[in-house]
Amino acid sequence: MPESKKSPFILVDGSSYLFRAFHGLPPLTNSKGQDTGAIYGVVNMLKSLIKQYNPTHMAVIFDAKGKTFRDDIYPEYKANRPAMPDELRSQIEPLHTIIKAMGLPVIVEPGVEADDVIGTFAKHATEKGIDTVISTGDKDMAQLVNQHITLINTMTNQVMDVEGVKTKFGIPPELVIDFLALKGDKVDNIPGVPGVGDKSAQALLNGIGGIDDIYQNLDRIADLSFRGSKSMAAKMAEYEEQARLSYTLATISVDLELDYDIEALMPTSADNEALRDLFAEYEFKRWHSEVSALLNAGESGSSEAQASDSKASSSEDKTSESAFSDVESIDKSQYEVIFDEEQFSAWIEKLKKADLFAFDTETTSLNYMEAEIVGVSFCIEPGKAAYVPVAHDYPDAPAQLSRDLVLDALKPILESESAIKVGQHIKYDKNVLANYDITLNGIGFDTMLESYMLNSTAQRHDMDSLALAYLGHKTIHFEDIAGKGAKQLTFNQIDLNEAGPYAAEDADITLRLHNAIWKKLEPIDSLKRLLINVEVPLACVLSRMEQQGVLIDSQKLGQQSQDLATRIAELEKEVHEEAGESFNLGSTKQLQHILFEKMSLPVVKKTPKGAPSTSEDVLQELALEYSLPQKIMEYRGLTKLKNTYTDKLPKMINHRTGRVHTSYHQAVTATGRLSSTDPNLQNIPIRNEAGRRVRQAFVPRKGNKIVAADYSQIELRIMAHLSGDKGLLDAFAQGKDIHKATAAEVFGIALDDVTTDQRRSAKAINFGLIYGMSAFGLAKQLNIPRNEAQKYMDLYFERYPGVLDYMDSTRESAKDKGYVETVFGRRLYLPDIKASNGARRKGAERAAINAPMQGTAADIIKMAMIKVDDWIAKNASDDVTMMMQVHDELVFEIKEDKIDNYVDTIKALMESAATLNVPLNVEVGIGENWDEAH
Repeated sequence: MPESKKSPFILVDGSSYLFRAFHGLPPLTNSKGQDTGAIYGVVNMLKSLIKQYNPTHMAVIFDAKGKTFRDDIYPEYKANRPAMPDELRSQIEPLHTIIKAMGLPVIVEPGVEADDVIGTFAKHATEKGIDTVISTGDKDMAQLVNQHITLINTMTNQVMDVEGVKTKFGIPPELVIDFLALKGDKVDNIPGVPGVGDKSAQALLNGIGGIDDIYQNLDRIADLSFRGSKSMAAKMAEYEEQARLSYTLATISVDLELDYDIEALMPTSADNEALRDLFAEYEFKRWHSEVSALLNAGESGSSEAQASDSKASSSEDKTSESAFSDVESIDKSQYEVIFDEEQFSAWIEKLKKADLFAFDTETTSLNYMEAEIVGVSFCIEPGKAAYVPVAHDYPDAPAQLSRDLVLDALKPILESESAIKVGQHIKYDKNVLANYDITLNGIGFDTMLESYMLNSTAQRHDMDSLALAYLGHKTIHFEDIAGKGAKQLTFNQIDLNEAGPYAAEDADITLRLHNAIWKKLEPIDSLKRLLINVEVPLACVLSRMEQQGVLIDSQKLGQQSQDLATRIAELEKEVHEEAGESFNLGSTKQLQHILFEKMSLPVVKKTPKGAPSTSEDVLQELALEYSLPQKIMEYRGLTKLKNTYTDKLPKMINHRTGRVHTSYHQAVTATGRLSSTDPNLQNIPIRNEAGRRVRQAFVPRKGNKIVAADYSQIELRIMAHLSGDKGLLDAFAQGKDIHKATAAEVFGIALDDVTTDQRRSAKAINFGLIYGMSAFGLAKQLNIPRNEAQKYMDLYFERYPGVLDYMDSTRESAKDKGYVETVFGRRLYLPDIKASNGARRKGAERAAINAPMQGTAADIIKMAMIKVDDWIAKNASDDVTMMMQVHDELVFEIKEDKIDNYVDTIKALMESAATLNVPLNVEVGIGENWDEAH
């Protein structure tokens, strides 16, 4: 074995990572519907671990099927755990096969847990003086930590040594078993001692010692300073047998008789041919490409392959390493931190000559209205990046160029339309620069939007995630240099020895990401057009809207908060009276007790842990027959409205502008819809009076009015276009009330004879079909028997057969392609469309029907925003402000005396944003506030 400091013995808790990958990552399937997410997560973790440690000795240990010796001791051990889902079980054997093909020893020992095997191996290594690193997410493993044994959570990169255990648990490693035995473990169903929690367990162990010491000194417990210490001795005595049983259950065995020699647990040469086939089968495309390239290089005997082989200490080491390494480390040796004018001027000349350069700002805040520039970075070709600090003000910070000098020199380049820039979420940088009177123009690309256009559902679109996905590179995370939590530093406080490489890397990675993603995106014409003609220009439109903000009447909101507080208090009193006792309405557990135990209301749905659900849809169903759930729903709605809007909005008014500035997000929803935060404008209710009152606080400046322009029934119109159904096309072409027309068709009556209830039913069918509603769902919504709801749906499809054909063909196309498209070619990938799990597959099928409509509606309003923004800039910039986008609605602030001039133009621009087989219709409202205008 090697010297311990050079290469530790790596023990991987495979079962821990298997469960964490399955539950912690989004579901992933291949085109055959096989679940692959857990496989991907564990293999990715192993690749990362090996890249970090390059171990010479290593093993991956999994739990075996069946019971263990702990089940014999205590039959209720782990009894609370639900059965392993089939979607996870199906991934175990393929995972073992892949790990073995990677050349790693896989150990599955029957009758014991993986923890016990790991504990025994770690003890043997310690006895030989060999350092061991245990890769796990299991807190129980902390009991094994000593000077030779360390834990690493590879998913979070957190390392836990002896001091780390003390910090996390408040006790040394040798007392961890006692700690677990006292407080118990709900996950493993270890009973512990009732009433003992973290703090009391820590007090007992630090004040007296382990369980044996405690039971020899019960009289000392009362003298300890923790809540309940006076009565704890009696409780400890009562539950001694349970405490000692818990100790036995929590103890990881370290003395198993295992038929393994730890010195023989070594990675061997990877079977790259097997890996190639396995990665192809499970559709891990990047890994498949890497292994295929290795095999091709080996077959050709190229000089490149020979040169790379010569760098390895042995062919075996090289083969093993190559299976785990994603790409070569990014060379940061040519990064520059610029302190003098001559060096800065040289970079200005480089930027002027560059065809394209990456640009990024470093600031003091994520709030674009408050952020101050601390420095800027740019990159002209991969590996050649620079950071210009201008405002690092920590003690002993070196002299830096002045912010004014730097921004003055950069302004002509940044404002130039011909100097093409690429950024990561560059809208933020555009907003920040606007605070310094710089209009960022020439935005050619945004890597966040490129990734989003390529696959909106594939992964997160932040730089750290994209660098891992497309470059195989782990970036310097902000937390790595700034810390976390309340003590986190702002960028101006960070030492330039750390801030410089971080900022330069941001620009370098941005350019590399653009090069990598654009290669994949450019061949797909529809996506390329949407990126260049819609998403990138829209980012600039949204930036202008964000900077404009919206005026809020804080006094009106203050009065609304008082009114809401009064009604909330009344509701709380009414609920308590009806329940017959006071309880915390915010406590799920107490609400479960009142509704399902005390009042014996029917259990509609259960949580994953088996408790009765109190979710919104459950309360909604119960409210049809019982008054208490109805009041609780009203209480929840008003409380949320008060906390989120009437209390919070006045605090969000910017001190400089006197307005509230939201942030619009282009790369969040799967369908292309925009979302917004701080405040979330999309979630202000419109169907109840309290929500509409909040909208009354959105007001225009003096001499202006609010104008709201809303696409009418746009998704139904898109359904008519996509399905080509003659009945729907005719109804829209003739300007009929579509819900009334549908009711007439479904019920076989004249249009004038349609009743209000019949129209309501038809409306539920129209919108329900868009969202994939079943007959069961329609029955619930209309409060009618399921067979009657099915009859309505059957009649609908008889009258509109094109809709049924569209839905059937869309589902089949989605299964074939793995994605659906909007009218304009935006794609939504559906990884679950062939899932073996019926619920996930059905959900993907519903999304396949709905996404083209939602996505097309999103495309249309985005194109309308660009068109209207361009018209405003050229014709009405002094008179019209586009303030908000909410769902299918655009909200403007227009000078009162110009309303008549502009309303018809805005309506016409929006209606001509796209051409469908049905007319687009925009309804316009005018008012003294948003509610009046809508």
